[in-house]
Order: sequence, then C-alpha cells, then structure tokens
Amino acid sequence: MEPTTLTTARLELRPFVPADEDEVYAAAQDPDIQRWTMVPSPYERAHAHGFVTEVVPNGWREDTAYPFAVRRGAGGPLVAAVGLHVHGPDSYEIGYWAVKEHRGLGYMTEAVAAVARWAFTEVGAVRLEWRAEAGNTGSRVVAEKVGFRVEGLLRAGLIRNGTARDCWIGALLPSDLGLPPALPYLASAAE
Repeated sequence: MEPTTLTTARLELRPFVPADEDEVYAAAQDPDIQRWTMVPSPYERAHAHGFVTEVVPNGWREDTAYPFAVRRGAGGPLVAAVGLHVHGPDSYEIGYWAVKEHRGLGYMTEAVAAVARWAFTEVGAVRLEWRAEAGNTGSRVVAEKVGFRVEGLLRAGLIRNGTARDCWIGALLPSDLGLPPALPYLASAAE
C-alpha cells in the first residue's frame, strides 16, 4: 500500500514522518497512553525515534501496519494517532490514542471513522476489529460512537508488560457505515 493522506472536515491524517518525533515523544509521556495502549512504558526518546524512522515506514512498505499522525488541519498540532494493523488476509485491527490536551473534542472519533472508511473502501477489509483492555472506557466510547459493536470480553486477550489482561473486543463491518461489503455476508440466524 502506498502511503496515503486522508482528510476530514477538521483533520489531516498522514503517515508519521521523522519530523513528528518530538510530538510523539511528548504525547507518549502521558501516563494514560502508557497505561492503556501498547506503547512501551516508560516511553523513551529512542522509542519515538524508532517509531517514526523504522516502524512506520516499514509497516507501510511491508503492508503490515498503516499508522497515521492525526493533525488539526495540514501543519496543525498532533492531536492523535490511529493505526490499522494487518493480522492476516482480510483481518485488520484498529488502535488509537489521543494527545491529552485534545481529548473530548471529537477528534478521535472523526479520525477513527476516516481510517475505518479507508480500510473498507481502499484496503478491502471485510471486518475491522477493535480491542481495548477491559476498563478503558475512553477507547470504548470512541469505538461505539464510530459504530463498532462490542462483541464480548476476551479473557487474557492482551499481553502487556508480561501480564495477561482481559480485553473488550468489538467489530465494525462496512454495512455499519453504510458501505458495500468487500465480500457477501451471511449473518447467523441467531442474530
């Protein structure tokens, strides 16, 4: 997949670049980002450098992950990060974090919805999964606002700092956003 820039009414989403290192490092100092996401903790300068110079370009080049820097307009401040992670053919998971100062303004919901639409219309995702450690209500609120349906609790579904933790799992289908599916879908009669 070629690196892509997405735009919404208020935001520009583009792949992270080396010039984003300082803002990524500053954002990841937030204890909530370290607590609820998969970023290393403690988060050191080398982590930010490796992320913007190796992880991001390698993910796009190898079609394993598509991380987006979310900015308030072109050249605006970093407000969030959204990543689409490839788990296998037609299997994708979305992850995100918001810069503390920009939470509660709807940016995260707007950005996640934009990446979800892109995943369905350009990447060819059949289903998009969201996971968050049980108790991460901020992430869950965003997912539900976008249209993800929480499907349950995975016991020991996340490994974080050498500890297995329970996580919520949800899914979004193209039809949840009014989009046509990549494949025909035959829902269970139990629905």
